[in-house]
Amino acid sequence: MTTPKEEMIRALAHEPALEQIPLWELEFHLWDRFSDKPFRMGEEFARLTAAEQRQAVETNAEVMAEVCDRLGFAALTIPGGYWEVAPGIPAYYWLPEQHRMELARLLEEEIGDRTLLIANTGGVMAIPDADRYVEFSYLLFDDPEQVDRMAQEKSDLGMRSMERFADLGYRCALAAADLADSHGPYFSPEQMDRYIYPYLRRFAEHAASLGMYSILHSDGNITPFLDRIAECGIDAVQALDPIAGMEIVPTQRNFGDRLTVCGNIDCGLLLTAPPEEIYRSTHDLLLACRGQGSFALGASNAVQREVPPENYMALIKAHREYGKMKRERTFV
Repeated sequence: MTTPKEEMIRALAHEPALEQIPLWELEFHLWDRFSDKPFRMGEEFARLTAAEQRQAVETNAEVMAEVCDRLGFAALTIPGGYWEVAPGIPAYYWLPEQHRMELARLLEEEIGDRTLLIANTGGVMAIPDADRYVEFSYLLFDDPEQVDRMAQEKSDLGMRSMERFADLGYRCALAAADLADSHGPYFSPEQMDRYIYPYLRRFAEHAASLGMYSILHSDGNITPFLDRIAECGIDAVQALDPIAGMEIVPTQRNFGDRLTVCGNIDCGLLLTAPPEEIYRSTHDLLLACRGQGSFALGASNAVQREVPPENYMALIKAHREYGKMKRERTFV
């Protein structure tokens, strides 16, 4: 019998699932909804005393391990560093760096044998945050050499982060880099050639040299980029954003032997639809993708705290019932 971790590794190696399609979320924010223990992140964590923070990291690791086992997660993404959802408003799913690395260490000890732990290392330039969007857009044309330096610096930071996680025993690195929006690519083909593909290739090659798999997350419609992304050596792409018109089934059919596709249950459905609709959508996706190429089930982006637990359990129910691989009957 294969473990969920083994199934996720098979998917990233572009091999078909043996028993169960792996389940992985880019970010999962409902940990405390499925546990009786407290789970503290972000601003709430930052307000704790030093002693409380140490205890909170240990409790967070216990909660994450417990819920991973309960829900059948094949992989778990370690929280990233600080970032803002709007100027001055930090995202929920972050920890100060020293505590993030301690959580990573504890999780490797707790569930590293049965859940693939994915390090959010970064390393690839992306569409800038809203408060820098206009300035950066001008820089692309007015000062491309500065953009070169920015891309190199981001890559260097990502490589160093990857090495730290490799030292902890991690086998997979994630670069979250939005390259498009719902209308299409943000970067021109020439800008992709200069600022993105070389660093995406470096990210994939460095991960491979450390014995790690590599995953790119991008929102938006990245269909025009997929062939070149595959050429860079990345093992998987996550999101396949349905809101932007990305279709996972033809993507899997065309690239499944080179890129594992991960996603793509609509996050809007998880937030607002009745459980029956989420169950049906997950059922349909599993039947469409099962056996067609390398695939990991999950939401199209983060599973936010506003998602009702019963909605996410509808996804879990469909995964348990239809994520199993069909076995051929043998007659003797």
